[in-house]
Amino acid sequence: MQEPNAILVRYGEIGLKGRNRPFFEELLARRLREALPPSMEARVRTFRGRLVVHVPPGDMEQAMARLAKVFGVVELHPAYVVAQDMAAVQEAALAALDRSEGMTFKVAARRGDKSFPLTSMEINRQVGTFLLNARGERGLRVDVHRPDIQIHIEVRDGRVYVYAGGTPGPGGLPVGASGRVTVLLSGGIDSPVALWLLMKRGAQAEAVHFHSPPFTSQRALNKVVDLCRVLAEWGGPIPLHIIHFTAIQRAIHENVPADYGITIMRRFMFRIAEQLSAETGALALATGESMGQVASQTLESIAAISAVTTMPVLRPLIGMDKAEITDLAKEIGTYDISILPYQDCCSLFVPRHPQTKPSLARTESLEARLPVAELVAEALANRTVRLITPFADGTGEAEVSPPAP
Repeated sequence: MQEPNAILVRYGEIGLKGRNRPFFEELLARRLREALPPSMEARVRTFRGRLVVHVPPGDMEQAMARLAKVFGVVELHPAYVVAQDMAAVQEAALAALDRSEGMTFKVAARRGDKSFPLTSMEINRQVGTFLLNARGERGLRVDVHRPDIQIHIEVRDGRVYVYAGGTPGPGGLPVGASGRVTVLLSGGIDSPVALWLLMKRGAQAEAVHFHSPPFTSQRALNKVVDLCRVLAEWGGPIPLHIIHFTAIQRAIHENVPADYGITIMRRFMFRIAEQLSAETGALALATGESMGQVASQTLESIAAISAVTTMPVLRPLIGMDKAEITDLAKEIGTYDISILPYQDCCSLFVPRHPQTKPSLARTESLEARLPVAELVAEALANRTVRLITPFADGTGEAEVSPPAP
């Protein structure tokens, strides 16, 4: 059976971007190229509101799986790109039909290139008759209202594109369209979902993870790396900033009443993330907080924690309940990693009765017992940064040096 040789890419809201549309199209084309392995000699082409990925023989299945995770893609269609020749068009339509399941079909032609000698209706009739003659013996029939299979034929750009069926993409905007965001990433269920949602809206993520050896294990850190790798399959390589948080947690534990420990710990995280953002050019912080889920996610806690930064703090999950977040985590592939039983720093020193309504004055008073600036500077100086790629074999991954303070 003849195999498709290209993938037609449909996008959604990019089409509403007016004069900025070429910028978004080119950015999406770049993300499509980056999603494919360097060894795959695929070619991405943009023309008149469409993107076409030309795929080498034998690579179609892998290319479809990769491109179905690119933000900005609404639907992908494996297609046959043939010359403007009716015999070639009919054979491509027959191949598309044979790859589909159903007993009824319809041919829907669009003749964008008016130099083609047949009208859309004439193409429909000729191809439909050819398909009935070729496969009529198996009971195939035409249904123009509710067909099981719709054969699309587009005549444009000196070529003809033939396809049937498609695979949905995640939609949204291509990563990089909306600027850079520093995301506080734990090993739990929520923050990976928040990071995914931000990438879906075009944000480029800088992930920051707080690690507390020897209280948290190497396996806990590996779990976060694995989460980043899954997320990188959707949004491309992610810089992961690993902050050694042990000294700060010890200082809080030894000098602050237990019920205020979580509030002050989160304020340290925001301070560190804010300083990282100044280095990386991130314009906002983001967390996986959902209102009312735990003590640090009451409105009073959110206010006391957020008071430490002047940066916008994005909370993509704020209106979602746990079941909704869990369902989305399963859908994007992070859930099974998130539930592995390795502690992260947020689960250490958790008091039996954490403060759910911390006052800002009391928080600042307790924090004055700590050498805040010194602890933050030390944590930043001791951090490591890894660039996590979507490729399971670690292609392109590296540990990079943070900028000098």
